Amino acid sequence: MTDTTADPSPAPAFTPEKTAFGVILAISFCHLLNDMMQSLLPAIYPNLKAELNLTFGQIGLVTLVYQVTASILQPMVGWYADRRPTPMALPGGTLFSLAGLAVLAVAHSYALLLVGACLLGMGSSVFHPESSRVARMAAGGRHGLAQSLFQVGGNAGSALGPLAAAVVVVRWGQSSLAFFALLALLAGGILWNVAQWYRHHGLARLKAAAARGVAEAPLPRGAAGRGIAILLALIFSKYVYLASLTSYFTFYLIQRFQLSVEHAQMYLFVFLGAVAVGTIAGGPLGDRFGRKPVIWLSILGVLPFSLLLPHASLFWTGPLCVIIGLLLASAFPAIVVFAQELTPGRVGMISGLFFGFSFGMGGLGAAALGYVADAAGIETVYRICAFLPAIGLLAAFLPNLRKATA
Repeated sequence: MTDTTADPSPAPAFTPEKTAFGVILAISFCHLLNDMMQSLLPAIYPNLKAELNLTFGQIGLVTLVYQVTASILQPMVGWYADRRPTPMALPGGTLFSLAGLAVLAVAHSYALLLVGACLLGMGSSVFHPESSRVARMAAGGRHGLAQSLFQVGGNAGSALGPLAAAVVVVRWGQSSLAFFALLALLAGGILWNVAQWYRHHGLARLKAAAARGVAEAPLPRGAAGRGIAILLALIFSKYVYLASLTSYFTFYLIQRFQLSVEHAQMYLFVFLGAVAVGTIAGGPLGDRFGRKPVIWLSILGVLPFSLLLPHASLFWTGPLCVIIGLLLASAFPAIVVFAQELTPGRVGMISGLFFGFSFGMGGLGAAALGYVADAAGIETVYRICAFLPAIGLLAAFLPNLRKATA
């Protein structure tokens, strides 16, 4: 509602700005480019395994180095940005991704492969917390929608990575990764313009939103801390399960159903495409119906399908991985925004913590599951991981938050 007369009430009037869709779509597209470049690494694992004669444990360690590098640095970047915003960090961070892919293009030793993975992780460590801050700045009160649009760019990029690997890298070899490194320059140019908006408009929006959040004081610190801990446990279940699919699904399909590498990559592309679609839905549904119901249904709702997956035929594997991707992906936008609402004024730190924790859990999960696959077989990985979504029961203990804005 709009006031037409002066209001004598002493409460300050906060009017949400319009949603800056141009800015959100720009960072979403850059998220697509960033995560497409990042997802090329797991997409070329079959090639690297054959060329460098790697074990599943060594492949898991590559994922661990990449994701732990990002997970350790992301909360630090977010914490620093909350205190000293640095808009130019957005275009600057793309240089790490460029360097990482350039190294991977010429990596013919395991040590150099780890260096390239580390550089890719550093690129993500700068991009994700800062760009998530921009999404909240540009949201205009529609935080779930903004977070979904931002994240769906990353999920679309993750889905395109295996497709690009199947079309380009499998045919022209590892050196073709250098071509994709040029995409970092395109992302850097776009993010330069986003950084100008960030500097001249976004910071003012974020300060106003932080002042409002502090004034509302939705929860005591202890309750907020317990809520954050539960959300991190849900992230653990989500990303360890996702690691089993993104890192080893192609191997599972090749071993169990004797598919070619290209055919198996297409299944991975379909799964990651479903993840992208699920991400679009999660944020707006959280805006409308509340974040807690979306979190509850999206994680625990995966359980019956994850239990069926290890026993399904090839015909049913495709539909099951689509359903799992749709449901599981809808949780993350709602989780991030829920956590931001629990701790007003700490957007960067919370974004960095949750993106970083998700990367770290994915890396640790990939490493652990790699050793399980070496010791007990790749199919055992999916029998174990099928029970992870049961952790979604913890969502029942999340605090109840009402939307502060109409």
